Amino acid sequence: MAPKTYLSLDTDLKSEKRDTTLLRYFANKAKEANYLEGQAYALNQIGTKYRNISQFKKAADLHTEALQLSEKANSTELKVLSLNMLGVVYRRTDAIKTALDYNQKALELAEQVENPSHHIRRSINVSLNCIGNLYQTLEQYDLAIMQFRRALKLEEELGNKLGLAINHQNIGDCLEEKGDLEGALENYRKSLAYNEEINSDIGRVICKNSLAQVYLKQDMPYAALVLLEPLHEQSKSIGDFYITSSVFINTGWAHTVLGEYDKAEQFIEEGLEMAQNHNMPSNVLFGLQKRSALESKRGNFKEAYEYYKKADEFDREISSATNLRYMNDIIVRYEADKKNNQISVLAKENEIVRLRLRKNQTTLLVSALIVGLVASILYILYRQYQNKNEKRVLSLEQNMLRSQMNPHFLFNSLNSIKLYIINNEQKNAVHYLNKFSKLVRKILEASSVKEISLEDELETVELYMNIENIRFSNEIDFKITLDDDINPDVIKVPSLTLQPFLENALWHGLSPKKGEKKIHIHVKRKNKNHVSIEIEDNGVGRGAAEVNKEKRVLKRKSVGIRITKERLANFAKDYQNNFDVDIVDLFDDNGNPKGTKVVLDIPTV
Repeated sequence: MAPKTYLSLDTDLKSEKRDTTLLRYFANKAKEANYLEGQAYALNQIGTKYRNISQFKKAADLHTEALQLSEKANSTELKVLSLNMLGVVYRRTDAIKTALDYNQKALELAEQVENPSHHIRRSINVSLNCIGNLYQTLEQYDLAIMQFRRALKLEEELGNKLGLAINHQNIGDCLEEKGDLEGALENYRKSLAYNEEINSDIGRVICKNSLAQVYLKQDMPYAALVLLEPLHEQSKSIGDFYITSSVFINTGWAHTVLGEYDKAEQFIEEGLEMAQNHNMPSNVLFGLQKRSALESKRGNFKEAYEYYKKADEFDREISSATNLRYMNDIIVRYEADKKNNQISVLAKENEIVRLRLRKNQTTLLVSALIVGLVASILYILYRQYQNKNEKRVLSLEQNMLRSQMNPHFLFNSLNSIKLYIINNEQKNAVHYLNKFSKLVRKILEASSVKEISLEDELETVELYMNIENIRFSNEIDFKITLDDDINPDVIKVPSLTLQPFLENALWHGLSPKKGEKKIHIHVKRKNKNHVSIEIEDNGVGRGAAEVNKEKRVLKRKSVGIRITKERLANFAKDYQNNFDVDIVDLFDDNGNPKGTKVVLDIPTV
């Protein structure tokens, strides 16, 4: 007997459903045998393949034929599937009114089924997801998120990782539109993790493109390009021009921000052409807007205005008042029906609860008191933990500021400037006094923020070394080098991180050394997620420094490095990767100490 349900059909054709040739063969054989369910299943699968390569007209025709066959066969499962697939196709071409009709019909039909099968439950989630996408198009993001979260809960119950990936992606899209970029990033990363688990190429491309778009909004074009450039060929190989055009337009946006205008024009135009050729209005609008921004950056304000006008006209076309009014009427009617149903259900549930309360009033009261007591205890413990953690972070910041502004350094610096004044070296006195005041100001400013750019941090330590070098009669050779692929303006580091390591090198490495004295800071790219900062000195080495420290009458405690490591560990909680600190002893060919190297790995993602 031929299988009639979606599950049995999908199970029997599991190995063949990815091959459109075999599916067509099966559809033809089913037609010859008047096997309506088999024919409808195959046509829906083939339609989905055409949709994923942006051949929307063919996809819509196949799903429509599948719907007619499902109605003849009186198969609710296949009718719901066909309606949902039609809704997805029309949504991808921005035919919102038609898409909403199909998805709402699918949801209403599925919700009428008593004891729904696994596939019907999945179809309800698909309908919710699609309706959420349509709310999103209407810029009603809170309504959209409500639908996606409802679907997310149901997908968790079904253990469907693909559904979890899709709904986290959609929630991220809505949060991004609302301006909650951190919330969007969190959901995009969750979606990417699920797509990695199920090994979905298209899911990975969509997530990475979305992450890159958020990085662009956060003014991080280099981070965006790291994600986007591998997607060019990957998205083309998938064949979904909706995604590919977005990837290319975002790449053009990144090059616009970096001032690489010719590259930007090439990528935006290629993405725009794909969107126009495959009838994707929202991507056409996006491409025109980015082309206008590019011409404005170039200073071609006339051309920028022309593209702006085109985008504005196009926006009005795809958001006509009739279409939006119809959609809003449908949404209001749908929400009203849902609320009426919910009120009816709630009334019945309230009656049941009221009857139960009469019988179990004492038990409920005791339970409520216990729950309240436990909740209060948990809240108090949580607040204590939070306060303790906040005090610890504040203490670290205060200790760091004290280590940066320690009295020895201030006294020595002012004494050195005083000597210039006594020796009537007014230019040197004014020069170093300016540097000293600028350094103090930068330390105080940096101590009030959690993170600063690497550019500002390097400027601060350069001022610090200029002041300290007075005590060494300017005999320390200090330099900072950055590799060509490093942009210190976009790299963020915890404030006041490097100075304790330089101070340690000066006091314990170079102070007891005779002859040439060097400190070199080298910033280089370790990998796409890390930047490495190396602080190398040619001092006496840690072994000799430890011996010298024990001989001193006044022993100086090196608390700055310990505090810095604790701050880095605390700061790393906001990143995917950890901050690593390694201290390496350097030796010459004969095994004699020749200095120390401190290596800090700073995550950029």
